[in-house]
Amino acid sequence: MNVIKIRKLDKQLRGTLQLPASKSISNRLLIMRALSTEDFTITKLSESEDTILLGKLLNTVKSSQNKKGLTELNTGNAGTAMRFLTAFLAMLPGKWVLTGNARMKQRPIGILVDALKPLGASIEFLGSLGFPPLLINGRILKGGEIVVDPGISSQFVSALMMIAPKIPGGMVLHLSGQPVSYPYVNMTIRLLEDFGVKVVHERSYLKIPACNYQPHEYCVEADWSAAAFWYEAAALAEDVDLFLAGLKKDSLQGDSVLVDLYKCFGVHTEFLESGIRLVKSPERRENCSFNFSDFPDIAPSVITTCAVLGMHGKFEGLKSLKIKETDRILALKNEYAKMGITIETNLEGDFFSKIELIRTNINLPPGIRFKTYDDHRMAMTFAPLAIRSGEVFIESPEVVAKSYPGFWTDLKTLGFEIT
Repeated sequence: MNVIKIRKLDKQLRGTLQLPASKSISNRLLIMRALSTEDFTITKLSESEDTILLGKLLNTVKSSQNKKGLTELNTGNAGTAMRFLTAFLAMLPGKWVLTGNARMKQRPIGILVDALKPLGASIEFLGSLGFPPLLINGRILKGGEIVVDPGISSQFVSALMMIAPKIPGGMVLHLSGQPVSYPYVNMTIRLLEDFGVKVVHERSYLKIPACNYQPHEYCVEADWSAAAFWYEAAALAEDVDLFLAGLKKDSLQGDSVLVDLYKCFGVHTEFLESGIRLVKSPERRENCSFNFSDFPDIAPSVITTCAVLGMHGKFEGLKSLKIKETDRILALKNEYAKMGITIETNLEGDFFSKIELIRTNINLPPGIRFKTYDDHRMAMTFAPLAIRSGEVFIESPEVVAKSYPGFWTDLKTLGFEIT
């Protein structure tokens, strides 16, 4: 196992970073381009492992369309690729096996499969019912009204929305429960509309007509999810003047909520023409509470910030964290124990729905070794703690390539030593 040591000899955070392009926007654009009758250029496409993999899989699909027999596509641990390709392949004539790594085979897909079947989709589970791998007999689907539960993953909804314009008769989606990560549904709506698809929508209702995408060149904005780790670092540092290039105020990404959320941790955001500037603010609260239903990807960094600052915190909307690259609540609980931090959890069925940080005597000596659980966000969440302890060890640092390949280089740019 690869392990790196991260040292920070001061509590300063000064410099300029160019954040990576949004993985979420990039992956949607790849699917939309594959569905378009004309090619179009995507500039500043994400260089994340997930986006590169999705692009390769779509190329495999394109080259395999006229071949007989089965084509197997392995999504590894890329949940977006698994969900988007499930809907995409269902409407593409051919026989496809869609699989992934061991963790992917534990991540539910049954809700999406059930939503596709009333449209005429032919999909079978090759392993456990409701989970990958899938055998998909792609065929021309028929439009109509369907019901989908958005309470586990918004990607089920986005996957259906993107194929809707290419289905004769279009699609009406009724969302049967309280959605999670709804800003990602809004992201998909805005991208569809940008490419000429008129979407009628309310929070629990989406109507998408059959039409052709209107292709044009698109430049991908920087990733607000990646900014979460620099907001965390800014909150933990004492002297901050950090410019993050490429982030937009009028963003498609819901994770731009970081601007308001980190005010309670004493981080002020200034919007400039080409990005944002982070500086310290004297205003900081003693307590923090937040519902992450719409923003699950930033939960590890926000909760860790609160914990390490010794604040009391109550957090809700955490159900989807169980089915990420790892069970993120259990991962945080395990690693917090190394620092003397205790969290109490409330279960809703098989899912953690709420957690509460309990004030304890935080013990953050140099040299704590953090596991990353094959999860990119765990690695990037624990790395900034070197600002407080002086030194941390991170296992399997290569996992950051999934979303932010340049993360360790950017740490070095800001004065962190990595060996």
